[in-house]
Amino acid sequence: MIETSTRLKGVEKLIDMAQYFVIHAPLQSGKTTYLLTLEKAINAKGNYYALYCSLESLQQFTDPKQGIPEILKLLKTAIANSNIPNKQDFAENPDFSFYTGLLENELILFCKKISKPLIIFFDDVDKIKAKVLIPFLSQIRVGFNTRSMYSFVHSMALVGLRPVKNYTKEITDECKLDYIVPFNIVAETMMLKNFTKEEITLLYQQHTDDTGQLFENETIDYIFEQTQGHPWLVNAIAKEVIEEILKSDYSQPITAEMAKTAIQTILQRRDTHIDHLVERLKEKRVRNIIDSMISGETFFDRLSDNFQYVVDTGLINDLQAKVQPSNPIYEEVIARYFIE
Repeated sequence: MIETSTRLKGVEKLIDMAQYFVIHAPLQSGKTTYLLTLEKAINAKGNYYALYCSLESLQQFTDPKQGIPEILKLLKTAIANSNIPNKQDFAENPDFSFYTGLLENELILFCKKISKPLIIFFDDVDKIKAKVLIPFLSQIRVGFNTRSMYSFVHSMALVGLRPVKNYTKEITDECKLDYIVPFNIVAETMMLKNFTKEEITLLYQQHTDDTGQLFENETIDYIFEQTQGHPWLVNAIAKEVIEEILKSDYSQPITAEMAKTAIQTILQRRDTHIDHLVERLKEKRVRNIIDSMISGETFFDRLSDNFQYVVDTGLINDLQAKVQPSNPIYEEVIARYFIE
């Protein structure tokens, strides 16, 4: 396990300053693991009540009359499974018909009853459909702006694949609105970084300390080169070598050749992460950008929602004015599956 503070600096300072902020990162880059670890660390210090709440199940709701009450129910479940005293007091008798102010009202009432400031990490915010997202963000914004008069959530993180500001045009188009009132209470938008080579070395060293099994230096170099530190890939390659190629024979060192074989197996088998990428490649807006990249085009409308969407998925990066796959493994995924 890599220390959370090394992957994202400044989060606890934002919390101490009672700020609302956004965390985003590409597919399966360890966001949930990071948030759960952070929640545990903050609660252990005892200054706040930290709460993790996933909104992944919200993707099936398009009507705010159903979606907003569902968010409240997810919060109620998260609180019920927490160590927060008075947790039974949250949403005791909610008026689900009052969906335009339901979350704001219940959080005000609950924050008034608990003895420490409340922090909420809302994960998978990007899964919320536009018509539900609007009243969700609006109620958070009103609660934030009236904190001087009423108790409300001390600090909040909205976490997902993309920054909240990047949803704006999609919301406007889907809801047929002329404009969206800016969600302008976010103090900072932060991207959860991939592992550095030093962090990969530290992660693999933990396995070595536990089992005595060595990762050769050139193996770590090769895995970093191929993954560029993407957490899922880093862990999946090691797992494939240790459990499938070596059958948990810890007496053998892990070589670069084994890592190469593991990568090919993961690609051929289309493991979960690879399958997610392939599904993204089927989307028209993604295919258009990837097709332009493959064709060697040098001009991209970098301010367009489509371009930003593909960058946010993690499939490509835009470094030094050059658009390219984010790592050699993704480059091979594109080469193998783009023509499907």
